[in-house]
Amino acid sequence: MKTYIFGIGGTGARVMKSLAMLLATGVEIKTDEIVPIFIDPDASAADLTRTISFLQEYKYINEHLHFTRDMKNRFFKTAISELVPGYRLELSNIRNDRFRKYMGFDSLDIANQALAYMLFSEKNLDSDMEVGFKGNPNIGSVVLNQFTQSEAFNEFVSSFRSGDRIFIISSIFGGTGASGFPLLLKNLRSIDSALPNAGNIKDASIGAITVLPYFNLAQSQDGLDNIDCSTFISKSKAALEYYAKNLSGNNSLNAFYYLADNIYDMYAYSEGGVTQKNKAHVIEMLAALAIVDFCQISDERLQSSRGKALTPIYKEFGMKSDDENMIFSSFYDETRNSIQRPMTEFTLFCKFLNEHLSISKSLKWTKGKRPFDDNFFNGSFFNSHIEKIKEYYLQWLDEMSSNHRGFSPFHLEEMRKDVFGLVKGVKPGKVINYRSNYDLFDYYLCDIEPGISNNLSVEERFIELFYRTVNKLVTDKKIA
Repeated sequence: MKTYIFGIGGTGARVMKSLAMLLATGVEIKTDEIVPIFIDPDASAADLTRTISFLQEYKYINEHLHFTRDMKNRFFKTAISELVPGYRLELSNIRNDRFRKYMGFDSLDIANQALAYMLFSEKNLDSDMEVGFKGNPNIGSVVLNQFTQSEAFNEFVSSFRSGDRIFIISSIFGGTGASGFPLLLKNLRSIDSALPNAGNIKDASIGAITVLPYFNLAQSQDGLDNIDCSTFISKSKAALEYYAKNLSGNNSLNAFYYLADNIYDMYAYSEGGVTQKNKAHVIEMLAALAIVDFCQISDERLQSSRGKALTPIYKEFGMKSDDENMIFSSFYDETRNSIQRPMTEFTLFCKFLNEHLSISKSLKWTKGKRPFDDNFFNGSFFNSHIEKIKEYYLQWLDEMSSNHRGFSPFHLEEMRKDVFGLVKGVKPGKVINYRSNYDLFDYYLCDIEPGISNNLSVEERFIELFYRTVNKLVTDKKIA
């Protein structure tokens, strides 16, 4: 089963990045393959380019790992496919274009120009669309209506099979997400019957999450803000009213997830482009977990007929405690149990690479029948891709911890005298061994390495060795 994920706008990109981070750690998701497709007119948005870069690194590593009987590893286990180049659905005729020109305003007759002035302000008409819709869903709803004519959409239609699922990520308080979500859903449920696999898509299991406001924007330096965060709530109310009537009200969705926060961090003002680089936020990680939840729902509960969900499901996310600085114990058991172990294992792996690998390279775990030598550590797989993944992941954790509603489950600073005290709120257990901290880590590596199959490639053996080692350490030290 494939799960096609449409990430709309900046929120779509950031949630997809969080999902990829979780999959890198080995969070279990019941789908064989993830297929991301981004819909965003702002091709240069830093949030989008950072996500695409991480996906490409993830894809490279996943393709070098073959999950045979010889492997217990769960890191990077779920395949992420690049159906369309750069994972992006391209929109035409928006580069260096004003909305006025895009809609052919000057060629309209007087009556239609008057109608346009009723629907769009002068500011709307003069809006540059290259960096997105700047919180204006009325513009987005016109421009995004073209995406079904794109080559990427044709690729999606051609590749879709019976049993595959669709999930849509959007925010409700911007311009791209608020307009793109209902348009996309409408086109999926009323897809042209002449297209390939139209019947499969029309009655597919479709889930979605709409993210309500969870941050504010500071005022721009010139004070001429095209995006006004004071309108986020009113826009959300209007959109929710529309969704209630036209999306959930007509059973278009099999599963609909809502997510919001009442503690707002203040982000620097940006209308898009390379300056749109928001810190990762726990809300985005929780939105990613909605996708995990959706994939776990049985086919029987997600049946559709004639483009309508037979038994629609609606969910909100609840917290065990309303902590401004969240750790794993802030979540209810279901959430905690799904993420604490894999995230702890992967964080321990990354910290070892950062803090101890250079010292450990001389030990016997590197010198087996198929050694991890300088060629391996200087090669592309480790030196470029694993190192980049490690940096991306640790940065993601650091960014989430620095928000006003922060998620900071780990001590990310170096703790050489208490390596296994990295999980906040958890006291590590004792292991019957005279070694401790990174010496214990080294001992486990050396002990486990001879049991790793030589049928595996050197890349597979490396990941398998570290997965088994951190898995045993986390179990023995009782930190997850």
